[in-house]
Amino acid sequence: MITTYDISKTFYDSKRGEIHAVCPTSIAIRKSEIFGLLGPNGAGKTTLLRMLSTVLSPTTGTATINSLNLLKNQEQIKKNIGFLSGNTRLYGRLSPRELLDYFGALYEISPQQIKIRTTKIFDMLDMWEFVDQRIEKLSTGQTQKTSVARTILHDPPIYILDEPTLGLDILTGRTIIQFIRDSAAQGKTILFSTHYMEEAEMLCDRIALMHQGEILDIDTLDNLKIKKNKYHLADVFMAFIKEAP
Repeated sequence: MITTYDISKTFYDSKRGEIHAVCPTSIAIRKSEIFGLLGPNGAGKTTLLRMLSTVLSPTTGTATINSLNLLKNQEQIKKNIGFLSGNTRLYGRLSPRELLDYFGALYEISPQQIKIRTTKIFDMLDMWEFVDQRIEKLSTGQTQKTSVARTILHDPPIYILDEPTLGLDILTGRTIIQFIRDSAAQGKTILFSTHYMEEAEMLCDRIALMHQGEILDIDTLDNLKIKKNKYHLADVFMAFIKEAP
């Protein structure tokens, strides 16, 4: 569903010169897989996700998203993904219901289908308590649920989620985690970034360990533990960092 071919991103700073946010990276993510990008802040996770969601253009390399070329088929790719950005801004004067009606119209979804889709999403994310309140009045968790709802409204086959549980309370975080599990069970392909070790352990079919723009390794949780003879993922990650060039 997602394959990258030596994709990379370099930024230029007048004082620091070249900044290699993402070094040439090749990964392959399968249909219905929950694939986690695990790394600290500044590892390059967000930059990689933004390239795959067409927000940023790669410096080198390319990718295919659901068999579509990243450099040639950006409009079609946007219809095939739901991208949850870490800094999504919503229209504060609208309610979640009004926001989804608006985005549904942008996606050219019929009013009847919008109603069917929003009802299902409100149930799934436990949103009914606040669907008609102004977004500017919502809590952080309620706002994040609204962002997730916007991301999945058009029912794309691929979800790209940038730190979906960052800053959430435990109940809202668990709701998002269960949503990711349920979505994969329904056949969705999910690529998400996190720096929460427990979250990666709970969810991921495979994990890519990312540090300073480089992928250190990609494997299942069990195999990563075996490779470094460690029991906890945090210890595994630190072992890989210590051995990195």
